[in-house]
Amino acid sequence: MRSSRAQGSGRKARSTLFARSLQLSALVSLLTVAACGSSPPAQVSSSVFTPAHRTTADAARDFFAIRPAAVQPIPFPHKTHIAKKAVCADCHESADKGPIAGIPSVKTCMICHSQIATDKPLIKQVTGYADKGVEIPWQRVYGFTREAHVRFNHAPHIRASVDCKTCHGDLAAMTVAERAVDHSMGFCVNCHKQKNASNDCLTCHY
Repeated sequence: MRSSRAQGSGRKARSTLFARSLQLSALVSLLTVAACGSSPPAQVSSSVFTPAHRTTADAARDFFAIRPAAVQPIPFPHKTHIAKKAVCADCHESADKGPIAGIPSVKTCMICHSQIATDKPLIKQVTGYADKGVEIPWQRVYGFTREAHVRFNHAPHIRASVDCKTCHGDLAAMTVAERAVDHSMGFCVNCHKQKNASNDCLTCHY
C-alpha cells in the first residue's frame, strides 16, 4: 500500500515538475519572441562598439573583409586631373594635416570648375549639386572596419614621404578610383619593416 502511495506521489511530483518546465519554456519562448520582434536599431546605431551583426552574412563579410565596390554618383576621372598636374592634396586638403584625408566638398570642385570646362556633361552635374547647395554623395573606396580597431593617420605617412599610390594604387592609371590595395595587417607590417617604422601594436591600434 505504501509502495503504491509512494509511486503515486512520485508520478505526481514528476507531473508537476514537467508542467512547470513547460510553463518555463513557454515563458522563455514569449520573452524570445518579444526580444526578436522588437526593433534593435538603438543597439546597432550605438556609439558603443559591439561585434554583433544583423545577419550571419554580414558577420561573414566583415570577417573576410568583403566589401562591395564603391559606386560613385559621378565618375570622377582621377587620371584626367593628375595628367593636368593636380596633386592629391588639392582636393584631399587635410591629408597632410591630420588623420583623415577628407572627401572633397562640392565647393572645392567649383573653385576650378566655375570657370573650367563648364560645358562638359560631368561638370554640369557637379554644378547642379553646387547650385542646390547639396554635397556630392561620394562613396569611400578605402577604410578599415570598426572591428579592426585601426586608427590610421595620413599626416605622418605623408611626412615620411610615403607615395599615395603605395596605399591607394596608381590613380594616374585609373578613371574612377578602385580598391587596388589590400590593407591587411600583413601589408602594413611589411611596409613598416621596409621603412624601419615602429610595429608596436599601439602604433596603429589605440
